[in-house]
Amino acid sequence: MSLVTGLDHAVVLVNDLDAGVGAYQALFARSPAWRSTADGAETTLFTLDNMTLELMSPKGEGHAADRIRAVLKEQGEGLASICFATSDIARLHRRLDRMALKPEPVSEGGSRDMASGAELRWQRTRASIEAARGVRLFFLEMAAQRPRSAVTADAPVIGLDHIVIATGDPERSAALYGARLGLDMALDRSHPDWGHLMFFRCGDLIVETVQRPGSALDAAQDRLYGMSWRVADADAARARLVSAGIDASDVRTGRQPGTRVLTVRSHTCGIPTLLVERTPRAS
Repeated sequence: MSLVTGLDHAVVLVNDLDAGVGAYQALFARSPAWRSTADGAETTLFTLDNMTLELMSPKGEGHAADRIRAVLKEQGEGLASICFATSDIARLHRRLDRMALKPEPVSEGGSRDMASGAELRWQRTRASIEAARGVRLFFLEMAAQRPRSAVTADAPVIGLDHIVIATGDPERSAALYGARLGLDMALDRSHPDWGHLMFFRCGDLIVETVQRPGSALDAAQDRLYGMSWRVADADAARARLVSAGIDASDVRTGRQPGTRVLTVRSHTCGIPTLLVERTPRAS
């Protein structure tokens, strides 16, 4: 059994936090659940049913502000890191070390919500970026659950369906997420138009790696790419998005059996984004 129990959160770097919050509040039909600032970084959390999206921007001076500005200058807005959840950070740290992922020492962390004054505490570590094939991978054990983001309109986003990582070497990515992190491979498929796809179960969502046909991505480097969000009713979700001025495609049949999807072309801070409706499986 994997010591990774799910995807705790994904970090999106933005130049203007208020603009990013407004975009995702409209996309999700949910309000932010947490807002904090520390060491030159300002963050807002949207906590859904199965994970948290953390929007982060630089604020003032400090180590974090300098680091965020450097990444934004080099890569622009978008996905910056992902953080896996665990219920035993000490055991997971030992596994990461044995798997040659060169984890940092486990450290304590915390955050205070600017509106309520509530506090969150956690323990975390991170893998070496080189060992994680260029992706910033963190691992977190929370002391308590985060507050959920309240629904603000009909047809809200429910949670994350899958997160996509582009790779130039599918076999080495499979070794990282499957053998070394212990995630269960649910699918390994090649298609002349879509490329080489691999799905790894992570809690109740999927970490997907994809090698696109003709991709020029460095074989030694992976890259965080896109996100697909769950909705209960794709047609209702599209109607809500369009009425809010969000550019969304028509609903179409998804590549996976039992899915209907639509592409969201705005209000994503540069992240390729789908909304996915899944037909309930028959008993």
